[in-house]
Amino acid sequence: MKKSIEEINQKISEGCARVVTAEEMPNIVKELGLEDATKEIDVVTTGTFGAMCSSGAFLNFGHSDPPIKMQRIFLNDVEAFAGIAAVDAYIGATQQARGPKLEYGGGHVIEDLVGGKEIELKAESYGTDCYPLKSLETEITIDDLNQATMINPRNGYQKYNAATNSSDRIYYTYMGPLFPNFENISYSGSGILSPLSNDPEYRTIGIGTRIFLGGAKGYVIGEGTQHDPENGFGTLMVRGDLKEMNTNFIRGAKIYKYGISLYVGLGIPIPILDENMTKATAIEDKDIVTNLVDYGIQRRDRPKLRKISYEELKSGCVDLDGKEVKTFPMSSYFKAKEVAEKLKEDIIQGSFKLSLPVEPLPRYGEVKPMYQKKVNPMVKDLMSKKVVFVREDIQIEEAAKVLIKNGIDHLPVVSESGRLVGIITSWDIAKSVAKGSSHKKVSDIMSKNVVCIGPDDLVDVAARRLEQYNISAMPVVNPNKEIVGMISSSDLSKLVRS
Repeated sequence: MKKSIEEINQKISEGCARVVTAEEMPNIVKELGLEDATKEIDVVTTGTFGAMCSSGAFLNFGHSDPPIKMQRIFLNDVEAFAGIAAVDAYIGATQQARGPKLEYGGGHVIEDLVGGKEIELKAESYGTDCYPLKSLETEITIDDLNQATMINPRNGYQKYNAATNSSDRIYYTYMGPLFPNFENISYSGSGILSPLSNDPEYRTIGIGTRIFLGGAKGYVIGEGTQHDPENGFGTLMVRGDLKEMNTNFIRGAKIYKYGISLYVGLGIPIPILDENMTKATAIEDKDIVTNLVDYGIQRRDRPKLRKISYEELKSGCVDLDGKEVKTFPMSSYFKAKEVAEKLKEDIIQGSFKLSLPVEPLPRYGEVKPMYQKKVNPMVKDLMSKKVVFVREDIQIEEAAKVLIKNGIDHLPVVSESGRLVGIITSWDIAKSVAKGSSHKKVSDIMSKNVVCIGPDDLVDVAARRLEQYNISAMPVVNPNKEIVGMISSSDLSKLVRS
């Protein structure tokens, strides 16, 4: 059996189209079979609601009197890109506010505009004969704008890598906080409700496809940036009218110790044109598989630990090499269901018609890494490979002699098996002596929470860690916690001098 978009839209107009969500579809297919389900169901609605950092909006402010050619623009102290025309700008979702407003950024400006709030506009200019005004301060609302068009370069990931952390410290990432030693797993995406997972061959999703975006009608305008169809990581570039959206589906967010983002509600109706589309929309969470990636390795090509399904991720607990690891979502499945249900309701009421793409999304190709002419140096390129260390059971006096003899201030401490267990400095010894402490062994006064780094980490990471913890040197260790080097601020200064 085959159907056309025209036939389905006619049934929508007549109020007799059968519409279900992607969550409902698998059981319908199990009950009726492919053939009868194809006859019975006309549209399957999908939805996702998560942090979509690659989002933003084009704004047109209209001309002031006297006119100004805006060179720099700030909306509630968040800078918008002004290099496109005199009074046009693009506000990016992840742009951080200047000054003390560290919890606020572009995503919040967009939410506040959608919510009808007054926004402080400041603009600077160098002044020209036709645009003589050099500075401007005013307040605007979304109703004062000629156009407010959301253009999101990358939304609606087909699926998303899950994240965990093998290191011995917390990493604060766009996937949320990842705790040490595989203590948690973070994931994103709605799984069974995911738009592109319900049309993995992009038969009905492409340029011109009408979608639900932020509570309003929107459109797919092309493949998203980093579109990676050959690996099942397709993305969408989308547009919609910010003036028609609502804050139930557009929310600014601050990801703890990472930065600003924008949560976007996005849904796509999938027309059931034939049995192949029925089969595609009968997909379940157990069928949608992604990579579990180790974010404890701060490199572009992070290790993939295993394949993992959305059924496992949504269960709340995953087995990782015999260890039960808790999972948590960065996206909201509750809100994704709300998107799919709202889209279903709009179609049933006849206010949302379907459209086939005028051009399909690319089905081939994969993401290429950035070309770098100059390779960033790694810790192993700069570290001191000759490391002086002591055992934890030696006397403090002996450790002091080692420091003096080698002209160093930091002395790593190792166990019998050679694993790093602490570090002692000349300052630690001086404090112990000055206080007349009764401590005798290094293990009594050493710092056990040692800040360290791996040999394959970037020098930039090492510099940031030294600054973060206000230290001048740290051990370099391999995965077995064995010392392979030391890196210090003086080592990093060699790079600057070169």
